[in-house]
Amino acid sequence: MPDNVYNSPFNSRYASKEMQYIYSPDFKFKTWRKLWIALAEAEKELGLNITDEQIAEMKAHADDINYDTARAYEKKFRHDVMSHVHAYGEQCPKAKGVIHLGATSCYVGDNTDIITMREALLLIKKKLVNAISSVAKFAGEYKDMPCLGFTHFQPAQPTTVGKRATLWLMDLVLDYDEICHTIDTLMLLGSKGTTGTQASFLELFDGDHEKCKALDKKIAEKMGFKSCFPVSGQTYARKLDTIVCNCLALIAQSCCKFSNDLRLLQNLREVEEPFEKNQIGSSAMAYKRNPMRSERIASLSRYVMVDALNPVWTASAQWFERTLDDSANKRVSVAEAFLATDGILDLYINITSGLIVYPKIIESRLMNELPFMATENIMMDAVKKGGDRQELHEKIRQYSMEASQVVKAQGGKNDLVDRIAADPAFMTTKEKILEVLKPENFVGRAPEQTADFLEEVVNPILEKEKDLLGIDVEISV
Repeated sequence: MPDNVYNSPFNSRYASKEMQYIYSPDFKFKTWRKLWIALAEAEKELGLNITDEQIAEMKAHADDINYDTARAYEKKFRHDVMSHVHAYGEQCPKAKGVIHLGATSCYVGDNTDIITMREALLLIKKKLVNAISSVAKFAGEYKDMPCLGFTHFQPAQPTTVGKRATLWLMDLVLDYDEICHTIDTLMLLGSKGTTGTQASFLELFDGDHEKCKALDKKIAEKMGFKSCFPVSGQTYARKLDTIVCNCLALIAQSCCKFSNDLRLLQNLREVEEPFEKNQIGSSAMAYKRNPMRSERIASLSRYVMVDALNPVWTASAQWFERTLDDSANKRVSVAEAFLATDGILDLYINITSGLIVYPKIIESRLMNELPFMATENIMMDAVKKGGDRQELHEKIRQYSMEASQVVKAQGGKNDLVDRIAADPAFMTTKEKILEVLKPENFVGRAPEQTADFLEEVVNPILEKEKDLLGIDVEISV
């Protein structure tokens, strides 16, 4: 790409080569030719006068597209589909008269859009499965490591590092279910004609309605789909684009939530994203290790989530059987939703495959808050020994406020344990209190929940999709 023209950052920085190819002109135009071949084969099988020689000629030139010829025709006709029909016809003189027979432009345009979305969804699914695998490994490794939990980003009951990761995983599992459903229910447009009535095909088949129905079925089978839309206008229902982009937006939501959590954890110095040996965090502050990969996930995710509104408006604004105000918006918004989601998942896999954990910081922060959380146990032990519950509760309230002031106002360490141990009303010692203050005593079922979730929910997915595992991702930092 020359440096003096606009270059999409999706090409230069964010999307993988695989996703870029799926949305390339070459993929599109080769798919057009596959669709023309499928149409000719189906029409021949249903009795039209199309020969094996003509179909063989079309297949011989399915991939060697004469782009210069097509561009010359498009300059003349101002019509992209007809320019490629004529260019293909020059390469296939015997089949020239049967290429695009009975079809309208949407036969290749819309069917190709659906085929492209399916290929792109399959790539997204593959990366989503690898992201699930990466986070699952992390969750399993750290399922027993206690850490401070947060509600409202305020210290709360402890959890474990691995259990927290299962929250990210749960989101991804929901996304996996959604993308599997979306892929499984995709339908081709088929061969519906100018207003969806199949009038041209009914004419070709001499009024035989069953052959018109069979034509759609044969095209779907030849292109690897279960079915075609049973009814349509000239185009497939634009609501399909909404469904697909909503699926991508769900993935973006999950990844964005993860990236926000990680950015907060990096500020707390508990968990960090990978940082290359020679990476520069800031042009001014040499000591900085900015979470730029997580920030990029958040940035691209925001784009995908907002972009999902485009097909909503497009679908709602289609008039009757066809308007063309969808075209420009559609070709940009749907493609870029996939390109951005592809980049997001590459970053997600890259980050979660190399997360850096700092156990000492995690333990220190937890231990500084744990005395507050242990007060209920301490109070109950004192009550069992004959203490007055209300009196003890008030003492703990006062001591907690005083200890909190030491931490917040003076910058000191939490001395709540010392204050309680020094009060005879609690009938205990500092040593006995410290025996209780073991983090693993306060994480509830977090380790067991993590193990159960991995075993019962995540591992079956990974086993089912094992052929998709093991990809290498590259990111441009």
